[in-house]
Order: sequence, then structure tokens, then C-alpha cells
Amino acid sequence: MSLTLEQVKRIAHLARIEISDAEALTTQGHLNGIFQLIEEMQAVDTRGVEPMAHAQDVSQRLREDAVTEGDRRAAYQAVAPDTEAGLYLVPKVIE
Repeated sequence: MSLTLEQVKRIAHLARIEISDAEALTTQGHLNGIFQLIEEMQAVDTRGVEPMAHAQDVSQRLREDAVTEGDRRAAYQAVAPDTEAGLYLVPKVIE
């Protein structure tokens, strides 16, 4: 598949992008190069190849899921201007 110059200009118009003839010609070359690469990749026989989540077979080191900080809610609310039932009260801003 390759795009014509008119198709590139139409795409630019639909995207609300102002493009000169020289820019349209350059963009046409870039887009046609991308389409050619896609066609080459689609031509590769991938039967029997198992899908991968990542290009390298690596695993991430995980840390133990443990609490590292204590509950400091009471200390934080002690310095708050106004609290009620464990919640912070703020001034009403929308009427």
C-alpha cells in the first residue's frame, strides 16, 4: 500500500494540519516507508512462534509485601485545622 500526494493532503486536512506541498511530499515518503516496513513484517512466517510479553526472558525481582510504615493518621489529623470522624473538613467552595 502506498499513499498518493492527494491522500496525504486529505489526511492533513482531516487532522486540521496546514501542510505545504514540500512537506506533503516529505510526509508521503515517510508514510510510504512505514507502510513498506509493515508489509515486510506481515510477510514473515510466524507460524509456530509463541507470543511473548517481552523481547527478553527476564523476571523482575520482587520485595516482600510487608508494611514498612506505621499508621500515623492520628498525628496527621492532630495538626489539621478541622476533622470529624477521621475525615478532614474543608470549607465549602461550591454553592
